[in-house]
Amino acid sequence: MDAHEEPGTGAGMTTGMLARRLGISPTTLRSWDRRYGLGPATRVEGRHRRWTAEDVAMVREMCRLTAEGLPPAEAARAAKAQAGRTGAGHSPAAGAPPAGPPRPRPLATVGEPFSLVDAAPADVPPVADSRRLCRGLAQAAVRMDAEAVQEQITATVDAYGLMAAWEEVLVPTLRYVGRRWESSDDRYVEVEHLLSWHISTVLRHTYARATAQSGAAGTRQVLLACLPGELHTLPLEVLTAVLAERGLRVLMLGGSVPVEALEATVRRVAPAAVALWSQSRSTANLPLARHLAAIRWGIHGARTRSHVLLCGPGWGLRSDPELLRPFGLGDAVRITVSAGRPGDDASTAREEPAPESV
Repeated sequence: MDAHEEPGTGAGMTTGMLARRLGISPTTLRSWDRRYGLGPATRVEGRHRRWTAEDVAMVREMCRLTAEGLPPAEAARAAKAQAGRTGAGHSPAAGAPPAGPPRPRPLATVGEPFSLVDAAPADVPPVADSRRLCRGLAQAAVRMDAEAVQEQITATVDAYGLMAAWEEVLVPTLRYVGRRWESSDDRYVEVEHLLSWHISTVLRHTYARATAQSGAAGTRQVLLACLPGELHTLPLEVLTAVLAERGLRVLMLGGSVPVEALEATVRRVAPAAVALWSQSRSTANLPLARHLAAIRWGIHGARTRSHVLLCGPGWGLRSDPELLRPFGLGDAVRITVSAGRPGDDASTAREEPAPESV
């Protein structure tokens, strides 16, 4: 019998246990139950609620769909349909056909901008004939020509640098493929996945090469992580690679990092800066960001803390005096590099965006 199960009930995970496992708050689970009927199918009178494996699978699907940008109500309907439930009573619909898997959404159409960038920074030279490069890369991806895709991405990065290649070629191509996917009944899902995988491959190679050549040993690290439920890592991967090229030590945790893991890492490594990525509003967690920014360490009288950056469109235009809100890849790089230099105040490095770039 599972360690979380109660004898004779067949249902064993408490709301708190489930919240910790999924990296969300118990309040969110109760709200989803109250608003959308996403609670345990079986309830025991006078006892704490217990979540079965089927209940957990349904809530996990809800987390996945909201992380991809679906509105909560729509995501709840899809999650309940997949679990065979309808309405608040969770009873299967009479005569209803079995629900298929929910339709995925392309990365490049989730949220406002797909990337950290709204406009190219002034210090990034324009890519000559970027439209031709985008068209060639998109055509290679549609042909499923993996060798050509890899060769073109690598050549563009080598010729123009990572930031310019990302902003003027890679992101526009991802957006183009995403629009084709949205308008073609999922015919191009494999194209977007192929393109994303090869972009990620080049970014990680760039990071590894920059790290091998860096002399940043001994400096404080920069921590990058996606919030719980957030699976879109490409924008943080490009920030990781660019920061490594700038000589910073970078600790990249990847997608959907649980709350406890984020807090434990901040306390363990005492990073100079923490960049938190949120692609959609459903994953933006301002209380968590404030909590991480409040963690202090060091000797009494000289205690310090991490600069916390709210990266990605999921944060909207939120501002907080204790947090930093970069509005572009160049802005995020400037803030983070400044935070990594002893004695610098990262808050003074942020440049306010022009009104049209917000």
